[in-house]
Amino acid sequence: MADENTAASENPTFNLQRAYLKDLSLEVPNAPHVFLEQTAPAVEVNIGIGAQKLADTMFESTVTVTVTTKIEDKTVYLVEATQGGVFEVVNIPAEQIDALLGIVCPTMLYPYLRANVADAITRTTLPPLHLTDVNFQALYQQRQAEAGAQAGEGNLPNGKAENGNAESASGIILPPGATKQ
Repeated sequence: MADENTAASENPTFNLQRAYLKDLSLEVPNAPHVFLEQTAPAVEVNIGIGAQKLADTMFESTVTVTVTTKIEDKTVYLVEATQGGVFEVVNIPAEQIDALLGIVCPTMLYPYLRANVADAITRTTLPPLHLTDVNFQALYQQRQAEAGAQAGEGNLPNGKAENGNAESASGIILPPGATKQ
């Protein structure tokens, strides 16, 4: 019986304990004039992730999105949202936790974020925007490759040596073609 309890206590455990909207900001600075525009806006989307250890087996993971839509030089709307989640991670090898927090957790949280952003934009009475799917594994691999390249250089642009890149230090991963604001 003791062996069964020991084996059960050593089983890997990964659970989403809570998903929550951590932050949401919506601005329509040129209302009501923007409602009269007939031209389709240009849309810029920036996505970032973050993670922090809360307790011995508890981690917070976040996915942040900034959506900026413009017609010429006029901002139609700006949405910034952060979806958070508290995850329980027990008996997972330390070398796998970074990938878990960089791929699996954001993948689980992103549908909540998409729904919250779509709902916020719909409430403006402007045409809805539905964020496309994001391949967090590809973004994670991109971040790892960039970290490896910068580790080879040995220094960040500010002259400080660090393991990883400046983007990963801030917890922001950008999809290809996206820009950090």
